[in-house]
Amino acid sequence: MTALLRSRSLSSRGTIVVAFLLVLALLAPVCAGAQTTQKYPPTIVFMTDFDVLDDSVAICRGVMYGIMPDVRIVDLTHQVTPFSIFDGARYLYGATPYFPAGTVFVVVVDPTVGSTRKAIVARSKRGQYFVLPDNGLLTLVEQRDGIESVHEITNPDWMIGTKRSSTFHGRDIFSPVGAHLARGDDWTKVGPEMAVKDLVRLDWKVAKLDESGLNASVIATDGPFGNLVTNVDGDDFLKLGYQRGQEVPVKVNDKEMKIKFVKTFSDVPVNQPLLYIDSRGHLGLAVNQNSFAATYGIKPPATLFIPKAGK
Repeated sequence: MTALLRSRSLSSRGTIVVAFLLVLALLAPVCAGAQTTQKYPPTIVFMTDFDVLDDSVAICRGVMYGIMPDVRIVDLTHQVTPFSIFDGARYLYGATPYFPAGTVFVVVVDPTVGSTRKAIVARSKRGQYFVLPDNGLLTLVEQRDGIESVHEITNPDWMIGTKRSSTFHGRDIFSPVGAHLARGDDWTKVGPEMAVKDLVRLDWKVAKLDESGLNASVIATDGPFGNLVTNVDGDDFLKLGYQRGQEVPVKVNDKEMKIKFVKTFSDVPVNQPLLYIDSRGHLGLAVNQNSFAATYGIKPPATLFIPKAGK
């Protein structure tokens, strides 16, 4: 009888050990996942029109590190065309798809700093956060991703300095708020909620496709290369009926020309113009190894008209 009880006891202990090992095996991936998540610090993507000739960018980064020492800061660019809200909006639009939910974007392109314009935090429907002035910078992101909620920044506990500058809100407001968000603080505490419909929006003209062709705009140049950036979606251009290798009649402002539609720059001789679908999916105009803007004297904004093929 004693031997039987001892056998049952050992069997019971064995069952408990096996069950314990099974639980550990099930928890191992979860723990590993948690360690992987914690391995990477939160990310702030930082963009301004400050340039890097003085200490402004470094000061803002210092404010962020002071609040969240292990934050990862990615500099999108600090060479936005000075005061160009539109350029800031299009760079933001181009970059956001490549960053995950939870990323905090701190954007300071703020020509009316110190005025009655609002400083805000917005959360997109993709789960990204935007800390910036309410001046239209979110226009293109909102059109594509949607904005879920907006709060005005009014809480002084989220700012720095008892005497905030009227001209350096990048340091005193936007940088500390971005760091608080990256630290995981409750972003709704930054200030009162605003109606999304009340956001300031840019007067963005969309390209129009009709029976005559495509009426559109040249909206910018592509960095130092002088390629023309348009508001024409590549798919809309293809609806005109042109195939790669064809000459396409194009009118930019009052300049009429025929340009070959190709896949990449080297598909035409050096110093020859070309039409192509750029890396962001829009129609672009370029000159192989030269500047289209300089070669043809085009300065954005400019009008663009392309007729339908065969017309």
